Amino acid sequence: MKATWLDFEKPIVELERRIEDLRHLATEENLEIHKQLSDLEATSDSLRKQIYSGLTRWQRVQLARHPRRPYTLDYIRLLMPDFLELHGDRAFADDKSIVGGIANFDGRPVVVIGHQKGRDTKENLYRNFGMPNPEGYRKALRLMQFAEKFGNPVITLIDTPGAYPGIGAEERGQSEAIARNLREMAHLRVPIVAVVIGEGGSGGALALGVADVVLMLENSIYSVISPEGCAAILWSDRAKAPEAAEAMKLTAADIQVFGVVDEVLSEPLGGAHWDPEAAAEVMRDALGRHLDRLQSLSQKDLLDGRLEKFLRMGVVVEE
Repeated sequence: MKATWLDFEKPIVELERRIEDLRHLATEENLEIHKQLSDLEATSDSLRKQIYSGLTRWQRVQLARHPRRPYTLDYIRLLMPDFLELHGDRAFADDKSIVGGIANFDGRPVVVIGHQKGRDTKENLYRNFGMPNPEGYRKALRLMQFAEKFGNPVITLIDTPGAYPGIGAEERGQSEAIARNLREMAHLRVPIVAVVIGEGGSGGALALGVADVVLMLENSIYSVISPEGCAAILWSDRAKAPEAAEAMKLTAADIQVFGVVDEVLSEPLGGAHWDPEAAAEVMRDALGRHLDRLQSLSQKDLLDGRLEKFLRMGVVVEE
């Protein structure tokens, strides 16, 4: 993949390249190069902390969409290497923008489902830019029902700008497919843990997001519309997306305050794309903790807790 970096990351990238070049030149006898290397590494750490400790909401949006950010299949490879992908909705087609199947997560059988984007033009066309058609959501529901039949927990990984808005998708029942997933997930009789790993866009994200526990990676976003779409509606100017992002409060920290997600997972300094393995380990710990608790509950307590969780969202309480 062609290297792609955000504008505010480029000073760090340049330093890292210089550090890598010096490492190739370094020898035990060359103390001067070791001194330069040590100084550059300290400068890089300092600059990284300075940049990433003061990110705007729009910069968080850019990180959520980062072309180097780990996607669903990357996390599956790191967390569940024996993953067996299952295909098709048994009605129309196999939507490549949603992947799912069976796996072993730290000794427990699970069904894992997630949105999948591509890293270049060819992959993005194949994956439809991570925007599912109705058959994608119907495939996801089929896999959830499979999990329920065998008593396996469900893990969903959310990363989509939204459901595909094409005419064909509407003709095949896009809204019905999403609505059915919302209803069926609310009553699924096995634990569900959802993780927003990048973009959580509109109903396209929520169709995999009705879970007992909803987690968000630190630099992910979750909203009913993209900042560009919001800006186009409010100001007829998509260039005002940064202003819209600030108003929308769509970052993980914002969403946690609103009570929509249960936990924000820390990412390596600079974002998950700087160290995917470390990000995956943080996710492994959180998934394990929450699945342990959820699997200890009775079926009634599990379903009651899930319904209560979503019914209380948006309720105004006067003190």
